[in-house]
Amino acid sequence: MLQIERRMELVRVVSHNTHKRMVACLQGQIGTDAEKRHKKLPLTALSQAMQDGGNQLGEESLIGKMMEMCGDAENRLASELMQHEMNIEKEILDTLNQLAEVDIPNILKQRRQLAKLVLDYDSARARWLQATKSIISGTNTQALTAKADSLKEEVDEAMNKMELCKDQLSADMYNFFSKEADYARYYVMLLAAQADYHRKSFTLLESVLPTIQAQQDSWTEKPAFGTALDEHLKRSGREIALPIEACIMMLLETGMKEEGLFRIAAGASKLKKLKAALDCSTSQLEEFYSDPHAVAGALKSYLRELPEPLMTYQLYDEWTQASNVPDPDKRLQALWVTCNQLPKNNKANFRYLIKFLAKLAQESDVNKMTPSNIAIVLGPNLLWAKTEGSLAEMAAATSVHVVTIIEPIIQHADWFFPEDVDFNVSGMFSMPAPLPNNVNHLTPPDYDSGTIERKRPGSMVGPDGELPRRERRPLPSQHSHSTEHPSAHSSVSRQSQSHRSPGVPVRIASSPEACA
Repeated sequence: MLQIERRMELVRVVSHNTHKRMVACLQGQIGTDAEKRHKKLPLTALSQAMQDGGNQLGEESLIGKMMEMCGDAENRLASELMQHEMNIEKEILDTLNQLAEVDIPNILKQRRQLAKLVLDYDSARARWLQATKSIISGTNTQALTAKADSLKEEVDEAMNKMELCKDQLSADMYNFFSKEADYARYYVMLLAAQADYHRKSFTLLESVLPTIQAQQDSWTEKPAFGTALDEHLKRSGREIALPIEACIMMLLETGMKEEGLFRIAAGASKLKKLKAALDCSTSQLEEFYSDPHAVAGALKSYLRELPEPLMTYQLYDEWTQASNVPDPDKRLQALWVTCNQLPKNNKANFRYLIKFLAKLAQESDVNKMTPSNIAIVLGPNLLWAKTEGSLAEMAAATSVHVVTIIEPIIQHADWFFPEDVDFNVSGMFSMPAPLPNNVNHLTPPDYDSGTIERKRPGSMVGPDGELPRRERRPLPSQHSHSTEHPSAHSSVSRQSQSHRSPGVPVRIASSPEACA
């Protein structure tokens, strides 16, 4: 019985502490009805704030849309939490409180009552024993006997009360001991209730997330820098990446005769501002025309920040092998084969960029940017190995190979890509004024292919360096560029030049608030 009593006292203490801590974990108000409890939950306040914010921003804002949808989801989570807490309160907290504050204290109260009855019994018995001793030594035997008999009745009554209380206490204590498994089950119920709550909450979130994610993915106004090329083109419905087209259109206007273009670093703050402007598709680009080095820096940054280089990781070995072919003619053939293996979007943007770089190299007497110089400064931003390491380490490891790949492609851009390019491919810009007549300053190839005909093959170069004889088209002659007028190889279609006037980019963003 003493062991049960000690166990009971410990159960009371730990149950009381557990109840107190469990109440502290609840976010609602104990004892209130469902509606009031729901209103007082922090999740409900969060939900209301999100929905109010979404209404203020409106549906034209992605943040507004997300806040409204998330606010509704948080409100539904608050309902689940409210129901969970009410179940916890009813099934676990109330029973723990009953055990710690009512059932066990009542049993312990009987224990104290029994102690009092034992004292009463001991006192009555002591007085009765004293009376019986007085009868033996006293003279008034009759009176003393009557008193002793009265005391004996008190002793018997006290004894009966004590036994009754003892029996009741024993029964209650044994009953408590037998029900310990039931009391322990409260903690199983707690975990089960929590599991059910989290399961319902997870199911709710799982049903909401695809809708919210689809809304996010469908939003077209997302940063272009650092985004995969295919994703950016698909989202924006473009053929040429916006940073590439915008930067090239600006450079065609003011940067073609700028000495050291792509080589001289731009101001960090101006470059950062231009990248941010391009990221949010703003039409406010006029201020950057006066700083072509910032524009060139933004173009380099876009190419470098692509998750995969424009010339792709997959073809890195093929590009390298092609650049190592000893024979100059076969080297060009191998580069052409590899170029044709580029994915559609990569090839279109690579072609667009190369045609521009070829035009830039035509002004090398003024801007000092020969195909070789362009390849040195821009090549490492077009192709790099898929290896761990710093930017400097990767650039150093690939720069030699890249220069031998990019330089001949720029030199012979019209052979690699015979079709004209309308640089204003999106129609969002105004074309620059036609360049004055001048001599093509492309660096001539270091070999004479004027008397040798080499044809672009239909498959890769073989292991022995031989090329299959399928398609037949002459390789470029080193003399052709020096005699022909530059406009004959212009990458801008004559028709587009004839009906467009010089100017600045027209509006790019769909709404003036796009970059607010």
